[in-house]
Amino acid sequence: MEAYVIGLDYGTDSVRAVLIDTVSGKQIATAVHYYTRWKSLAYCIPIENQFRQHPLDHIEGLERTVKEVVKEAEVPAAAIKGITIDTTGSSPLPLAEDGEALAFKKGFEENPNAQMILWKDHTAIQEAEEINALSKSWGGVDYLKYEGGIYSSEWFWAKILHTVRADEEVAKHAFTWMEHCDYMTYLLIENKNLKTFKRSRCAAGHKAMWHTEWKGLPSEEFLSQLHPYLGHLRANLYEETYTSDCVAGTLSSVWAKRLGLSPSTVVGVGTFDAHAGAVGARIKEKSLVRVMGTSTCDIIVSSKSKYKNTTVKGICGQVDGSVIPGMIGLEAGQSAFGDVLAWFKSVMEWPLNEIVLQSPTLNEDQKKELKEEFDTHFINRMTEAAASLSLEETIPVALDWINGRRTPDANQNLKGAIAHINLGVSAPHLFLSLIHSICFGSQAIVDRFQKEGVEIEQIVGIGGVAKKSQFIMQTLSNTLNMPVRVAESEQTPALGAGIYAALAAGLFSSYEEASNVLGSNYSAEYQPDPTKVKKMRDLMKKYTELGISIEKLTH
Repeated sequence: MEAYVIGLDYGTDSVRAVLIDTVSGKQIATAVHYYTRWKSLAYCIPIENQFRQHPLDHIEGLERTVKEVVKEAEVPAAAIKGITIDTTGSSPLPLAEDGEALAFKKGFEENPNAQMILWKDHTAIQEAEEINALSKSWGGVDYLKYEGGIYSSEWFWAKILHTVRADEEVAKHAFTWMEHCDYMTYLLIENKNLKTFKRSRCAAGHKAMWHTEWKGLPSEEFLSQLHPYLGHLRANLYEETYTSDCVAGTLSSVWAKRLGLSPSTVVGVGTFDAHAGAVGARIKEKSLVRVMGTSTCDIIVSSKSKYKNTTVKGICGQVDGSVIPGMIGLEAGQSAFGDVLAWFKSVMEWPLNEIVLQSPTLNEDQKKELKEEFDTHFINRMTEAAASLSLEETIPVALDWINGRRTPDANQNLKGAIAHINLGVSAPHLFLSLIHSICFGSQAIVDRFQKEGVEIEQIVGIGGVAKKSQFIMQTLSNTLNMPVRVAESEQTPALGAGIYAALAAGLFSSYEEASNVLGSNYSAEYQPDPTKVKKMRDLMKKYTELGISIEKLTH
């Protein structure tokens, strides 16, 4: 009997849809849509770490990708049994009282504060510090107990607090807020009741301090001390949350018609991209799944009952059911991973853009070809040059904190740094130091997990960096002194969302069964090189020493 599901994965730059045959486990069709407004950085001020996205980018991407995979696959609409959405997070969006995104209301269409606040927006550093201070001093429940002990500017309450302080009109008209994964799910379903809509356990537990120990979100008393709006907002949010194997609703008649699907199609509860990616990569105990893109999210699961009440310090939360129903999901991550190398590319690109491509001796076609050649070959050529360097040379030491630090011990005030530079240092030396920095940042995460008693036996890498750079993955294995496997699927988070959709639609009886049929195989495995492990350990010590110095300077 034919049965298909669709997984939708909303990343920083684009949305990807995958249509999966749940009988054979094959990915039948895929489609990608790049956000048009985001390309021009509309509503963003990078120098101020303000990154916002208009929900129209997401809605257009939803419609185009789903229609494309349905058309390509040529399967009956009735055979598509479920859809589940994963997104970046924490990426909250304000909604009006009627459930419509505030960005669609008159007067708010071009207001950045009415848009979705992207995960990488760090405008709420001060507000995060206030939440941390109040949590330690107010004398009540420790709401940071299961959040690693530190609240981040990247998360739900800090972003809302900053926004309503900055914009009275948004505060006046924002009836409630939803995480991106919740909003897109809410948009698709027939029942639009804000009070009964099933919110994501993953989003609420990791970013909004939700926990069963205190029966939901932080209390009105606590939130009101931060701002009266937050205290008032709490009643317009939720008490219960749901794991992503649950049904959020069925596809609305409007969206069924727009997408060419059946109104009987089940829509699963939304989730975050990293957690869906871990599911797509067949996560199991003692395997740390690293979603490697512009940043990283590091996911591990545990069935040990001690993690229901025992906390792991300095990570991004531990939540029952945030990855696999019935297991504790633990999250960590780096605020910049691929972004570190992208930053270096942009620095190196400046002379090309401002001198070479401005030269009157080149015609427009030549300029275009040069730019395309640079974009195509820069990372590969720089990697080749860096790989040829001996670790016995003087290699600079860099910190990967160019967008702050997520784990361990979130601190978005921190900045990157490069040390140990001399006159013999070339661009490849600097590039290698940056590759080392993102691997050392990874080691710091593993060290924290292991220090807190979380066992790790292997690393699984997914995402663009994991697929594209053998050198980075081998360097990571050498740094961690641990095997590193790479998931075969090009769209692992979307695949994981599809697995959730299949569970919600009742096509499998358990996660294990669905994972065995639909989960990604592995395309590569890297083993640590014993000749380089010790040298990387020595360089890691310099990374740690530099980090201590920079933290003191920042403080």
